[in-house]
Amino acid sequence: MSELSDEQLMQRVQQGDQQAFKTLVNQHLAPLYRFTRRLLGSDSEAEDIVQDTFLRVWDRANQWQAGQAKLSTWMHSIAHNLCIDSHRRKKFDTVELSETEELSIPTEQSDLHRLELSDQVEKALSVLPDRQRSAVVMCYYQGFSNQEAAEMLDINVSALESLLARARRTLRQQLQASSGE
Repeated sequence: MSELSDEQLMQRVQQGDQQAFKTLVNQHLAPLYRFTRRLLGSDSEAEDIVQDTFLRVWDRANQWQAGQAKLSTWMHSIAHNLCIDSHRRKKFDTVELSETEELSIPTEQSDLHRLELSDQVEKALSVLPDRQRSAVVMCYYQGFSNQEAAEMLDINVSALESLLARARRTLRQQLQASSGE
C-alpha cells in the first residue's frame, strides 16, 4: 500500500480504510514530529500534538480535497494550529534537550561548539513570537517552500517573507547578545 500516492491513500482514508490510514501515519509521522518538536521544544508535547493531528486527519478526512492543498501541507497546518493552541495554554521558558542530545557526549572541540550553538539557536527560537517561530521552522527546518508555509499559516507569501525577515533579525540579535558581542 506504500506504493500509493498521498492522494490515493487519502481517498481510501475518506472511505474508512484503516490500513491506508496506517500507511499515511507511517509516512508522515517523523516529519510531523520533527516539526512539532521544534515548535514546542518538548518531546512529550510534540508526541501529543502529532497524535492529535492524526486523530483530526482521520476524523476530518472528508474536509481535505485533492488539488486544493498537498496532504502534507494540510497535515502540517493542523499540527501548527494545535501547537499554537498548546503554546497559548502553556507558556514555557526553557527548551528541554531531547534524550539523544542529553546522551551525546562531544568528542571534539567542534562538536562541543556545534552543540552550544544549537542550544543557543533553540533558546533564541523559543522566544520568537509564535508566527515567526512557525515560519522559521517550516521554511528552514522542515524545508517547505515559502508558498507552502504561507498556505499553512493562512497568509500570503509577502507576509511570510516579512515574518522570516523579522525572525532572522531577532535571532541574529539574540545570538549576538548570547555570544557577548
